[in-house]
Parts: sequence; C-alpha cells; structure tokens
Amino acid sequence: MLFELTEDQQSLRETTARYLSNVVPVDQMRKLREHPAGYEEEYWRQGAELGWTSLLVPEERGGGSLSGGGLLDATLLAHEFGRHAAPGPFLPCNVAAAALGAEDPARHGQVLAELLSGSAVVSWCFSEGSPGGHRPEGLSLEVSVRDDEVVLDGVKRPVESAAQAGHLLVSGRTGDGLTQVLVPTDTPGVALDPMQSVDLTRRFWEVRMDDVRLPLDAVVGEVGGAGAPVEHQLQMALVLLAAESVGAMERAFDMTVEWAFDRFSFGRPLASYQELKHRFADMKTWLEAGQAVTDAAAVAVDAATTDAAELVSVAAAFVGQYGGELLQDCVQIHGGIGLTYEHDLHLLLRRGTLNRGLLGTPALHRRRIAELLGEREER
Repeated sequence: MLFELTEDQQSLRETTARYLSNVVPVDQMRKLREHPAGYEEEYWRQGAELGWTSLLVPEERGGGSLSGGGLLDATLLAHEFGRHAAPGPFLPCNVAAAALGAEDPARHGQVLAELLSGSAVVSWCFSEGSPGGHRPEGLSLEVSVRDDEVVLDGVKRPVESAAQAGHLLVSGRTGDGLTQVLVPTDTPGVALDPMQSVDLTRRFWEVRMDDVRLPLDAVVGEVGGAGAPVEHQLQMALVLLAAESVGAMERAFDMTVEWAFDRFSFGRPLASYQELKHRFADMKTWLEAGQAVTDAAAVAVDAATTDAAELVSVAAAFVGQYGGELLQDCVQIHGGIGLTYEHDLHLLLRRGTLNRGLLGTPALHRRRIAELLGEREER
C-alpha cells in the first residue's frame, strides 16, 4: 500500500474480514449459487451496520469516512470483498449512496436512509453494453422533460442486483448533457431481464425503460447538468473494482505460494524450481504494482486532482490485464486440481474475470489514457 493504515481503518478491515469468513465461508458461497439474489438480506443489513454503505456519504447525511478520504476507506472493504469473493451489491450501493448523499438533504432523504441502514438496495444503472456505453459521452438512454414529468426511454445492461433494488439510479442523455433520475423499480414501463454471469453470487440484469414517466422531483441533481457527477461516480466505481480485483489477486497468490511449498515433485517442493521462482517473482511484482496504482487512483479521486481520470484508467488497465494473467498462472501452477469446481481458486478467478470487463476492458482504458494525454498536449 502507498499509505499506512490508521487504527480505525485496520479495525474496519479486520472486522469485515472476520464477518465475511464467519458468515459467507466457501461452503456457504457454493450454496448461494442457486440463490436468486446471491446473498441473504440479513447478511447485507448487518454489513451495512458495519459501515459498508456509508463511507462515501457526508457525515451530516448519516455517513462518514474514517480518514477524510471516503473512497480510500472504501477500497479497504472492496479489497476484502475480493479476497473472499464475497456476495452483495457493494459497488452499486456505494455509488448510489455517494450520488444521493451529495443531494440537497430535502431530496431523496428517505431512500438514502434505507440504503445506509441496509434495509433497501439502490442499484447504479449506468452501462449500456456497447463499447462506448461504458463512458458518459457514450450513453444513449434518453431522458426528456415533458410538462411536469421526466420521461426515460432506453436500455441499460448489465445492472447489478436490479431485481433486489427498490430504486435504480439511472444516468441518461438530455440533449448535449446528462441527467440522473431515481427510478422505483415498480414504475410502469420498467422491465428486467436476467443475464448470465460467471460469478457465483453476483446477479446482473438488463433493464429496459419504455416511456417511463416520473415527477420532476425524481431527478437527482439538475436536468442536463449531471456530466461531472456521473464522471466522478464512474471513477469511484472503477477504483472499487480495481481494489476488489487486487484482493482476489492477493488471495490467489497466497494460496498458490502455500500450495507450491506443500506440494512435492521428485522429492522437492514445487517452490524450489527456478521456473516457478521466476513466475512467482513476476506475480508478486504485478500484485504490488496493482495495489500501488489502485491506491494512487483512490487518493486522486478523493482529492479531485486533474490527473484523476488518467490514474483511474491506468489502474483499470493494469489490474485488468495483469490480474487476469496472475489468476491464470495460479490455476496453471495448481495443475489439474486448479481446474476443478471443488477447489476454491475458481471463485477468485470468476471474480477477477467479471471485474476485468464490467466497466471497460484494459484495451478500452488504454485508449482512454491516450485520449487524455492527447488532450493535455493540446492544452
């Protein structure tokens, strides 16, 4: 890590790790494979009591961070979610909480309170599936104002835990700008279709909106003025995804090193062979670099620095590429047993594989870095 944990941060991380180990151990995770939500409601409510949904919300709105950098604190939890391949809508709820927490206290206060308590889920409804649909400028869902109503038409996919959510925080286009709307999932015109996922416990849906009409007070922020907030939300989401993937990388690496020392071949532990030593050295380098660049991105987003967008894409591209290589190497080093469903390694591989493309592939983020550098040179 680039920073030293405070006593409070260490306590939060250790408490979360113990809770996940006790409540959703590996055998329970396998049972949740057939669960419609992928997690139990009481599990999520108790997690919210531990602070899982409040770190990105101002203290005066019922939240509060430990260090003054809410995103940096949230990456500690995301890391543990990755290490345990834990269930629950951690990312969409935190992004939605951050958006609602930045609102006027008189608006959407009840929804925010329920989200913070864990009694309700609010899902972030951003991506649209196409290559350009992972960027704010590529959004095409239409949000228009007609008389005293806001009308939504379009499709969002994938949307995590949409069927479990009471509300969806939907980002769409209004003319040349963006608008965000808090949409109850039971609104006429909202249709949900389940999608397949490689992850055992995370559930995704396609959300179709056909002439969905809501009163103007359903708008979050200003009509047509949500460009900057949406960009900030995307940056937070990418940082949390990267931190979660690094957690999965770390756990897989630790498991594989332990296996290599315990497994003997021709009278010697696997870890004693030079080829594996070199591979472990590479993997350790990728792991430490992934942690460092994720921490740097979190600090930049918290501080709203001018290079925050660039650092976020650097983290997404690096962790996406080398996280995948590390996890695949871990499977290969385990040999045949690493390919079985009974081994725990596939849980981490599934989580890392899903995160790699959820908000843009490494190639897309490398392209984004090039665009940002080009814009800087032009200035």
